[in-house]
Amino acid sequence: MTLYQRTSAHLAHARTAFDDVGLVTRLSRTLGLARGTIYRTRTRPGLALGRFFGITFPAAVWTCRRAVAVSLLLFVAPALAVGIWLTNDDDIRRAAIPEQLQESIATNDFEAYYSSEAAEVFQTNVTVNNILVSFLAFSTGVLAGVPTAWILAQNGANVGMMAAVMHSHDRGGLFWGLILPHGLLEISAIIVAGAAGLMLAWAIISPGERTRARALAEEGLRTATIVIGLVVCFAVAAFVEAWVTPSGLPTWTRVGIGAAIEAVFVAYVVGFGRNAEAAGYRGHLREQPT
Repeated sequence: MTLYQRTSAHLAHARTAFDDVGLVTRLSRTLGLARGTIYRTRTRPGLALGRFFGITFPAAVWTCRRAVAVSLLLFVAPALAVGIWLTNDDDIRRAAIPEQLQESIATNDFEAYYSSEAAEVFQTNVTVNNILVSFLAFSTGVLAGVPTAWILAQNGANVGMMAAVMHSHDRGGLFWGLILPHGLLEISAIIVAGAAGLMLAWAIISPGERTRARALAEEGLRTATIVIGLVVCFAVAAFVEAWVTPSGLPTWTRVGIGAAIEAVFVAYVVGFGRNAEAAGYRGHLREQPT
């Protein structure tokens, strides 16, 4: 407590006597971390969970919104480029995917995939797979972001390739009717995970006034928060993919369910995240408002 009070006095003096933004920032950050350690109290699990999803997770995602925009571009641009190219160039599409395989995908395999296992097993497998993809997109950010960008581009290109195959065989409506119910939230979560990886990469490339080690540690705390929160998103998306996507519901109903879930997720991240940032939160676990 003595050191905390002494540092507070130093901060007050630095603000009035020196024009050193870096020093003031470091002292403020140190005090914020110390305040959380000194004054935090034990909370019940329910309150801690509510705080995480009501403040910490949306604050972390909202703080990384520029990286989310870059991640979105890295996913969508290859999807559109590959999809349009292969749809309009039969020769290139046949060179990339044999015609017999295309026929099999369009007439049976793509639709049958969603009913290939019992729903409970399918849901578990999809959840685990998506979490692994997001973890790779996040963790490889420490390698200057190149693997993260590749994972995003590759996943986007795969979506574009499947869309091209289905559209070229007049099955475009079936493609979108099957992929949109779960894909809107699932792809959004992958894009956010990719953004977390890009934030790690940027901390290494441009740490600012911080040391690279400190910048990486701070961004690591925020991005770990994002990855933990995304587990729920992937679980919800997998539930929809296992139970709604292959169901006998009309296409407009299934797509409507997916669009509604996506709208709730976006509104939640933007609304709660903006409010949390305004209150001084930046998405670190156990942080106190600055």
